Amino acid sequence: MKGDLVDIRDKIARRETTARAVVQSTLDRIASEDRALNSFHEVLAETALAAADHVDAGIAAGRNIGELAGVPIAVKDNIATRVGRTTCSSRMLENYRSPFDATAVERLERAGAIIIGKTNMDEFAMGSSCETCAWGAVRNPWDTGRIPGGSSGGSAVAVAANLCAAALGSDTGGSIRQPAALCGVVGLKPSYGRISRHGLVAFGSSLDQIGPITHSVRDAALLYRVMAGDDPLDSTCAPEAVDDPLPLLEQPIKGLRIGIPAQYRKGNSPAVDAALARATESFRTIGATLVDVDLPLTDVGISTYYVIAPAEASSNLARFDGIRYGHRASGNFADVNALLSASRAEGFGAEVQRRIMLGTYVLSAGYYDAYYRRALQVRRLIKNEFDAAFAHCDAILGPTAPTAAFPIGGVTDPLSMYLCDVYTVNTNIAGICGISLPAGFDESTGTRLPIGIQLQAPAFADARLLQIAHAFERAHGGREHPA
Repeated sequence: MKGDLVDIRDKIARRETTARAVVQSTLDRIASEDRALNSFHEVLAETALAAADHVDAGIAAGRNIGELAGVPIAVKDNIATRVGRTTCSSRMLENYRSPFDATAVERLERAGAIIIGKTNMDEFAMGSSCETCAWGAVRNPWDTGRIPGGSSGGSAVAVAANLCAAALGSDTGGSIRQPAALCGVVGLKPSYGRISRHGLVAFGSSLDQIGPITHSVRDAALLYRVMAGDDPLDSTCAPEAVDDPLPLLEQPIKGLRIGIPAQYRKGNSPAVDAALARATESFRTIGATLVDVDLPLTDVGISTYYVIAPAEASSNLARFDGIRYGHRASGNFADVNALLSASRAEGFGAEVQRRIMLGTYVLSAGYYDAYYRRALQVRRLIKNEFDAAFAHCDAILGPTAPTAAFPIGGVTDPLSMYLCDVYTVNTNIAGICGISLPAGFDESTGTRLPIGIQLQAPAFADARLLQIAHAFERAHGGREHPA
């Protein structure tokens, strides 16, 4: 069944349809559409139908079955689920089955959501195009010859193509927001520490956040409310109470201040600049106050990120050695080092190996102070810069990505690929919240390719961010779907 998460849930609750009918319709659509898209690595049909029957039985018995009852949700394949596998789209974890659910998944299921499958991604969440998946590139439903963005590309495609009501992604430097922008859906990166990372396979532990990819801001707000909150299993989870965003959504934003950085108006495609100009005018029309803010460290975010993130990745991925965890090479080896090297060479793809080596280099003796320590100092400056900007505004408006989706195989230089995240990495570096919203199309190639705009707000101002995003969404009009 197509539609927003809330609409599907309400139809099930009103008995206009059943959870089984919704799940079966979703499975049928995946079977017919996903061969051309490759958004799912594993579809969990048997357990999903059983869960749907449980929901329907609960409704028939008049039980309280939760505010997500019967809604099919996909989960990025680096988030642990007891059913199916959790592979991170890597040969290293090809057959790994988690003995537990991630906290975010557990909270969704407790609310009645049905996990429909695990979505493809850039291997170990390292990529901006979803081309590094061990099982082939994921394809954009607006033009299957183009990338969907990454690393949560499978989740974004599944939502955009109506293969699920919503999906979970993870965002280390833009991995929820950038594919959401390129696929024309909503992607929320919550404040660091707002949603538990327990059960998320770690890439950059000080940067990673789980968040929803949805059809609407209302859906994102609901999923955020269900998943957010302290978790004793995650020491980085914030103990502060979670503000409920749903009552705030319909409140007008007249008088709220939207910051416009000059640094976000350069280096973009003409279509992205035009979308940003339209978004700016939309906020003016609905009563927001536009203010100029300065973020001069925008351009150093990429270099800072690509020191910190690989450094943390080199540490986090050390456990995948073919002995404790992960793929183990076959054959006779002279020593443990030879086994480890062979296992990692076979298990990890080229981009993961590149980032592990970068991270090992910046942490090595003689280079730690010059690279890693310096990056941490710049990180503090970036955080201070956002704090200073938010003293003058409630949210910051800019592009999510500098261009629309490019052709698969169209960017081969790693640095050019990294620059796709120029507007998103600093959100993670500063630990603040951000959301990408559909904002029009680039039609310069003859194909309608979605463009997204991004809003950023201070840490733990997620509810206010969602309120502002919802106001823009209403002013901008309903989301379009790929043919």
